[in-house]
Amino acid sequence: MELQLALDLVDIPGAKQVVAEVAEYIDIVEIGTPVVINEGLRAVKEVKEAFPSLRVLADLKIMDAGGYEVMKAAEAGADIITVLGVSDDSTIKGAVEEARKQGRKIMVDMINVKDIEGRAAEIDALGVDYICVHSGYDHQADGKNSFEELAAIKRVVKRAKTAIAGGIKLNTLPEVIKANPDLVIVGGGITSLEDKKAGAAEMKRLVSQA
Repeated sequence: MELQLALDLVDIPGAKQVVAEVAEYIDIVEIGTPVVINEGLRAVKEVKEAFPSLRVLADLKIMDAGGYEVMKAAEAGADIITVLGVSDDSTIKGAVEEARKQGRKIMVDMINVKDIEGRAAEIDALGVDYICVHSGYDHQADGKNSFEELAAIKRVVKRAKTAIAGGIKLNTLPEVIKANPDLVIVGGGITSLEDKKAGAAEMKRLVSQA
């Protein structure tokens, strides 16, 4: 089980500062959608250059032009790129094909997918690398969590790894680990802490035991 740090509400210097504090305890650093919108793919490039030993995920939430957008993210140094599960199969296929060419990986974000289990089976067959259940900011405000969705995709997925994101904190992490995803994605559960290093270290310890 691996740990991914999601950075959503920072600029490039802020991103580097946070990663510098916790780099030894995370496997993947995610340049979140708000950062990409504010800073462009330059954020991916600069973080990858500053921390070459970390894998960098570009959370582009691709909905169209899969091949092209994956190509641009790969050029910027992204190791993993996200595509939305609600997008067309041809978009996901195009993203997967380009990722294979570039030696990169595709994560499909299942946010707002209505039939999680059925769609996960279809997406798995398209050859993606990760399928992620995701309680977005707006979902979390309504008190939703992703454990049932994770269980649903784990029932049908044969190839892809599974990931879970959305509102995970140190006190909810043991429950997340019991659900047994391959990748745990934490944002504010680390970035909002006074002592980010200690928080990340404890999360990594718990995740590593799984």
